[in-house]
This record gives sequence, structure tokens and C-alpha cells, in this order.
Amino acid sequence: MPRSTENIRQELQQRLQQRLNPQNVALGRVLEMNTPEFEDEVRRQLDDNPALEAIIPNENNNDFDESSEQLQLADYGDADDVPPYLSNASNNSSDDRHIEAASFAADDNRSMGEILMERLTSDGAINDNQRMPASYIIGNLDENGYLTRPLADIADDIAMSEGLYVDTDELAKIFEEIRELDPAGIGAVDLRDCLLLQLDRKAASKPVLDARRIVDNHFDLFSKKHFDRLAAAAQLSRQELEDALSVIQSLNPKPGLAIEGPSSSDRTQHVVPDFAVDYDSENDSFAISLTGHIPELTVEESFRADGEEKNLPRESSAATFIRTQRRSAQDFIKLAQQRTATLLAIGKAIVNLQRPFFVSGDRADILPMVLRDVAAITGLDLSVISRATSGKYVLTVHGIYPLKMFFNATPDADEQVSSHRILAAMQHIIDGEDKHAPLSDNDIELALAAQGIKIARRTVAKYRERLGLPVARLRRNF
Repeated sequence: MPRSTENIRQELQQRLQQRLNPQNVALGRVLEMNTPEFEDEVRRQLDDNPALEAIIPNENNNDFDESSEQLQLADYGDADDVPPYLSNASNNSSDDRHIEAASFAADDNRSMGEILMERLTSDGAINDNQRMPASYIIGNLDENGYLTRPLADIADDIAMSEGLYVDTDELAKIFEEIRELDPAGIGAVDLRDCLLLQLDRKAASKPVLDARRIVDNHFDLFSKKHFDRLAAAAQLSRQELEDALSVIQSLNPKPGLAIEGPSSSDRTQHVVPDFAVDYDSENDSFAISLTGHIPELTVEESFRADGEEKNLPRESSAATFIRTQRRSAQDFIKLAQQRTATLLAIGKAIVNLQRPFFVSGDRADILPMVLRDVAAITGLDLSVISRATSGKYVLTVHGIYPLKMFFNATPDADEQVSSHRILAAMQHIIDGEDKHAPLSDNDIELALAAQGIKIARRTVAKYRERLGLPVARLRRNF
């Protein structure tokens, strides 16, 4: 009987596999680190790996804990020689707005809730049994001082967390005591309520009474700035309406900020620049350097290839330990060198591409630039550039700026105008408009075109929103 034969087939398959080199993964990780984070990583490596050591060039200068600012200041022999941008480095841009806190100074150590509880209990407005429910109500105030949840929900929270039933009528009484606290407006449930609470505290006068009537009965017309219809509805003359609006405009829509000031995250945020750019106006040249105090690293002498390992059996655990630690130290040294070289290459490319800004410090001089532009100069991958610039800052004579600020695409492929220039031009146009007859987006489009900036009306609207400015009708003053 003949033996059956199996069909033999040969198939050709094409598969694309991408394997990440562990060194590239590690490089991406350290590139994402800012200066303080990488300093911590270096310290950790020095602590964990006995084969890694820092080279200390001078016995009298071995303090690795000095900040980058201290190291820069140490370069100057006299305090009078220190440039202003180092002695008074500010992280605020020129257009930052600060809210005046009237007579209520911000407390650096206590939260708004702690301050309100102290005022509530010191005035004797509540008894001991009401203290806990009051803390729950105050705990539900947002940073502006508004109550964000219904009292019934807060009563449920107390019942579930404390096992205590508190009647909503009792909560309402406590809530009214909180609404009597200073500054006026604390405990409001919305903007209208906040303004009414403040108007109720003002001495009675014709403008104040008119202002209260406007907010209480015609808030929708007021908020939309339909002033002609508002005057007719409130039966006020032009002068009476103007006086009443002046009273309303003097009120604080965010009374909570008068107690707490900027949020805690804003108060504690401290930006450490990763790059320093010095401009030599005489030679019209730049010097770019990395900040921080990263020591030069080397392999500790006893772990080098010609050290103790040669006296040990190759397969012994001691020899294996030495080889492993030495290889780990060498890899990290190479990693640190690659990080430095990569960051400097990117920093130099950005300075070259944004040269006008680094000379003038005017954001309108920032040119269109995307990741590909930096990649074309450095030869680095787009993902590497993105990681290396994320969360990094540069120190210049004009201030400290995030690197991401310099990346901006043109709104139109045919235009060579950066978004920063468009924003600056638009802000200038709106600042100079007649506030009694603000410019529409179409008018702004024409005004920009007259300056050689040609963008569509919908793009004008997009950039106006980026500036935080409302439509023309809402920018109108009476």
C-alpha cells in the first residue's frame, strides 16, 4: 500500500517589530526630568551604587546641596555686581494680574476654612454642638468662597461620616451665620447672590438701592450688558444707571480670594530654570548652559577593571558583584553625558531659531517654530525633543520662560506669523478700542489685515478666547 505523502508548503511572512533599547528607554526617562529631579536621581545613584562616585575638584567646594541660584550668585565678587535678573528673579510675566485683597490680608499658614472657623467661633455665633456641622459647610466652600453643594447633601455627608443626623433647618441657621462673616459675599451660592450679600452691607443710597434692584431683578440683562434695555426695565436715566453700575463694579466677585489669596499650589510653586542664556551685546553672541549642580561622575577606583576583580576568581559572587556594579555605573555615567549633550543641542537650536526674542525679550518677536524645526537642526527624533522640553524653563536677562512657550505653529500655512505676534497685535487692538463701541471679530480681522496679518474671522475668535476676552457686546462699557 503506497505511503501517503504530506504536502509541504513554504510561506513567506513579513512582520515589523520594534524593540526598544533599554539605554534609549532610560535616556527618555532622564530627559523628562527637570534639574531638581535629575539632581535627586544623581544623589540616589551615588547612594545606591558603590561603584559610582562624584569627582570633587576642590576640597573647599564640595557642597552638593547648593542651589543653582547660589552657584550663579557665587560667580560675582560683590553683591553690587549681581545683575537684577538673578537677585530678583521673577516667575511672573508682565501681564500677570494680581487680585487686591482689600483689608483682608492673605494668611500664608492657614487655609480659608481655618480662618472662617476661627472667626465664626470667636464671635460666639455658634455653640459647641454646631461647630462640626459648620466645619462641613465651610469645607464645601470653593476657593472663591461659594457654597458648591446643597445643604441637604451636606446633611447626608454628616450622617454617613459622623453617624449624626442634623436637620437641614439647623444647617440653614448655621449657614446664615457663615454668610454674615467678613468679607461680605462669603457663603454665596452664585455670583448674583454674592453681589447681593455685599450690597446689603453697604450704606443705603440712591446708587446702592438702584444697584441692588438691578442685580435682584434684572441680573440677566446686566450680565449680558444690554444696557439700553436695562435702563428701560429699571426705569433709570443714563446717569442713574451709570452710578448704579459703578457701585456694582466696585464689588468683589471672588471674596474667598480676599482671605486665602492665591491658591496654595500657586504660593508654593517655585520654578527652577534648567537652562541659562546669556547675551553678549558687544559680540552679538549667546552662551547657553545647563543650570543645577550635577557633579562629574566616574567609576570608583576599586571597581575599575584593573582593581580588586583581577585578584578574585571570575565566577565568584564578589567578582560578579563588582562587574555588575561597574557596568551599572558606566551606564549611568553615559546616560548623564547623553542627557547633557541632548539638552544643550536642543537649547542651542531653540536660541538660534528664536534669536530675536532672546535679544529683545518681547513675546511678539517669537517666530513660528515646531518640533520639526528643532529636529532639522539637531537630527534628534521628535519624541526626544518633546520629552526634553516638557516642563523645562530657561533663564534669560528678561526673565524665566517655559521652553514650550517657543513652540507655536502658524495659523495659516501660507503665513509666517507666530501665534505670539498675533496675540500681541490683537491685545493692542482691543486695548485701544472704543469701550463704548467695541470692535467685532470682523473689525479685528480687518485691523489685523492692515498690519499684514491675514487670518480668518473664526481664527480671530479662537485667539480672542485665548486672551480670555469676551465678544464685543460683553466688552462694552455703558
